Amino acid sequence: MGNIDMKALFSMTYGMYIISTAADGKLNGQIANTAMQITADPVCIVTCLNKANLTTELIMKSRVFSVSVLEQDVPMTFIGQFGFKSGRDIYKFANVDHIIGETGAPMIKDWSVASFEAKVHDIMDLPTHILFVGEVVSAKYFKDASLLTYADYHIIKKGKSPKTAPTFGFNAVK
Repeated sequence: MGNIDMKALFSMTYGMYIISTAADGKLNGQIANTAMQITADPVCIVTCLNKANLTTELIMKSRVFSVSVLEQDVPMTFIGQFGFKSGRDIYKFANVDHIIGETGAPMIKDWSVASFEAKVHDIMDLPTHILFVGEVVSAKYFKDASLLTYADYHIIKKGKSPKTAPTFGFNAVK
């Protein structure tokens, strides 16, 4: 990594989200810390996912995704269901309260403050990840709660980043 100090990168703030989609009759989602609003009119959001992940593959097919904003009290078992298990091996939405949005993408209610669904507007192919730019078609606010930040995930919950996360290198910083 040359002259890149991982502690400098860890100082950037992130939230924790579940990015979900539906394609070929299958729902899938994954934990991500890369999502943000980029424009207001029209409202557009972005997320960036590893090319090897099933969620990425399904978004490429469906051209829709949702972003569910996680609350601080979310248990690690819930994070683990979406972050450390593959949708190729398990059905991640078993016993998860969610609604199907107008695009067909699932919007998670469990442990979420809000959820957005978007239609893909643009895609940027990066070396290991795909950046999806989406135009928001609906947003739901579920409850008032403190938001889970990526720093809280590491410091309070003692969480790690999986190998396919863009922040995998942060595991060595702690």
